[in-house]
Amino acid sequence: MVSPMHLENLKIFVDLVENESFSKSGRLNGITQSAVSQQLRKIERDLNALILDRSQKSFRLTREGQLLYEAAKRILHHYEKFHCELQELQKIISGTIRLATIYSIGLHELPPFIKFFLQQFPAVNVRVEYRRSNLVYEDILTNSVDLGLVAFPQNMRQIEALPFREDELTLICSPEHALARRKQIRVPELEDRKFIAFDPDIPTRKAIDAIFREHKLKIEPVMEFDNIETVKRAVEINAGIAIVPRATVAPEVKQGTLKSINLNGGKYLRPLSILHRKGRALTPAIRKFIEVLQRDSPPAKKTSKKE
Repeated sequence: MVSPMHLENLKIFVDLVENESFSKSGRLNGITQSAVSQQLRKIERDLNALILDRSQKSFRLTREGQLLYEAAKRILHHYEKFHCELQELQKIISGTIRLATIYSIGLHELPPFIKFFLQQFPAVNVRVEYRRSNLVYEDILTNSVDLGLVAFPQNMRQIEALPFREDELTLICSPEHALARRKQIRVPELEDRKFIAFDPDIPTRKAIDAIFREHKLKIEPVMEFDNIETVKRAVEINAGIAIVPRATVAPEVKQGTLKSINLNGGKYLRPLSILHRKGRALTPAIRKFIEVLQRDSPPAKKTSKKE
């Protein structure tokens, strides 16, 4: 049987290959870049073979290295599967769940689900990283995280996308804006108005651009930002209007710092998804977390009358 130390070495090597980076492999395994190099040399000594082609400027495995990589992936997969099945048999719900999420989901959709999950399974630690959408996919593919949360999920061969929620897009403006008293607005009426948008590579921005194309509108944003919080602040100071997910502005609408106006002519939904790498063994804790996320809403914790 492979010892835990050997398994650790194989994981470091697989992370090195999939990230093509000594420093990132080190970060993923809690060791230094120098320690990754030492582990690589130790593997080469043990095998009496070179596994990394050092004559190339770019990262490239030798034929022996490629053979080891494929074997190491199979070994690690079988060990992870065994470990998950053992936890299932022993009814153990513990460990760490590494989660990457875009800002809008992490700040506005996720918190009540995490709170409920940790109330039910206090032995589990959930680590959340806020990332741009493209980096969430990268983190999943390189095994940097266990799960990802994104909007408008892409269809990728190596990634499984599970439904999470659907949010509706809404128009927002400042209470001082000329549109502030409107309950609803037709999309064509947005022409020639100052518009604040997300950066062009953000999936929600692409969906909004598709709505404008559908109505044959050509709108040039006066400002572009990479996150929902900055978009909201710009709208609050009356720098322009914006189309955003409704759930992300609920607190400001309630406080009266923003006005929300329904888009007439169609219900424009924003699908949210849970991502994980296909074929990966999921621990009982990860599976339970997915179950909680896929509830219609996080159930409130029952409290006694004394509380």
